[in-house]
Amino acid sequence: MSNVPATTRQLRSLVTPEGQVRVSVETVDTPLPRPHQVVVRVEAAPLNPSDLALLLAFADPGTAQVEDTPDGLVVSAPVPDAMMPSLRARLGRSMPVGNEGAGVVVDAGDAPEAQALLGKRVGFAGEGTYAEHALTAAQVCLPLPEGATAAEGAASFVNPFTALGMVETMRREGHSALVHTAAASNLGQMLNRVCLADGIELVNVVRRPEQAELLRDLGARHVVDTSAASFMADLVEAIRATGATMAFDAVGGGRLASDILNAMEAAVTDPAAPYSRYGTGVPKQVYVYGGLDRRPLELRRGFGFAWGIGGWLLMPFLSSLAVEDLARLKGRIADELTTTFASRFTAEISLDQALDLDTLRRYARTATGEKFLIVP
Repeated sequence: MSNVPATTRQLRSLVTPEGQVRVSVETVDTPLPRPHQVVVRVEAAPLNPSDLALLLAFADPGTAQVEDTPDGLVVSAPVPDAMMPSLRARLGRSMPVGNEGAGVVVDAGDAPEAQALLGKRVGFAGEGTYAEHALTAAQVCLPLPEGATAAEGAASFVNPFTALGMVETMRREGHSALVHTAAASNLGQMLNRVCLADGIELVNVVRRPEQAELLRDLGARHVVDTSAASFMADLVEAIRATGATMAFDAVGGGRLASDILNAMEAAVTDPAAPYSRYGTGVPKQVYVYGGLDRRPLELRRGFGFAWGIGGWLLMPFLSSLAVEDLARLKGRIADELTTTFASRFTAEISLDQALDLDTLRRYARTATGEKFLIVP
């Protein structure tokens, strides 16, 4: 289309073979859509923890420096040696960052579902949303309700679909209640609202007293704090009260997943039942969907044999949905965009401000209650 510029600015991240991450804003060709794709003029895109992992490659923001190069500013920082083996596949490759956002569809492929989105403001998932323009599939666009702003729709994909996906997975696999870790996060608060609305019992696991208080103020009925001396007893009691036998773990390292499985086993064990070295027959499942703790996952086996641990990612889950189920979830998100699925942002920053060291160190903290929005 004539109103789409030939080039666009994009935030990118490069890990060098020497062990440095280099973050810059580059000018690249504006993508051209294939039949089932659209090009979105990005108006807002949230900074999610998963995006920060790609952007900074687990480097300590406190070690970052800014270089003024002939091509513009570059933020660089040393990548921890322990992380380099896991980054081998991206060494020397400049990668676009950002996996969701909102904006106006300005170009579209020939397919009817793509053409139908032209001129509409949408929330969407895609690669490289920290840019002036981004390419995505029409299928993963959510037309925003009339009058909705880009800021309201910017985080309408990852967290809302993840919260609903957790509940859908629970139901698919025959469970009736959930445990969720890092529960004071934006996603955790959203999942709490979904579960309250749907009458689903939820055990919220947090790591500080103030986070527990925040969730209780939001109506959460079962909150346990890993920093409390009574944590394991509290966790067992909360699981016994809710009947939760499925957990979604954002921490992904250390003993927390093991603690949850052991608490689930303890909660369903009948002291009067005959002893079995195989434990109870009640299925218990933990899905790891994040990596806030980079340590190895440590299992201390006290939970019998009826258990499982696996990974869970949003996009594979969405691809498993029938068309009508995906449409149902999209409809709910659109209807409850400013209530159940609302996100609040601490500050808006431009692409260039993302390279400011003070700003970078602030948004890289991923502190509870702070969420930043890139406005290209």
